[in-house]
Amino acid sequence: MTDLVVAVLWSAVDVLLIFTGALVVRVLSLGRWRTEHVRHQEARMFAPAGALSFRRDGQRVVTATGVYIAGSAFYAVLAVLLVGLSRAASA
Repeated sequence: MTDLVVAVLWSAVDVLLIFTGALVVRVLSLGRWRTEHVRHQEARMFAPAGALSFRRDGQRVVTATGVYIAGSAFYAVLAVLLVGLSRAASA
């Protein structure tokens, strides 16, 4: 039962990171870049192995791995900012 709960929570974290990463990519690129559709597997056909992004039809496409890293980086920066703000407020 514990394994099931852990699997569900880990899946929820994955989904959160992917959606956050997709939003970060769209906001920071001002809509010029797009993210890979998860079900279409575009990266397998058009990108070199291990690529975080590639160009297709003149538009930059960020792969699922790139989106995951962008989401993780967003939460890492957010954590650093929150720790910094809490230390500044207590000083």
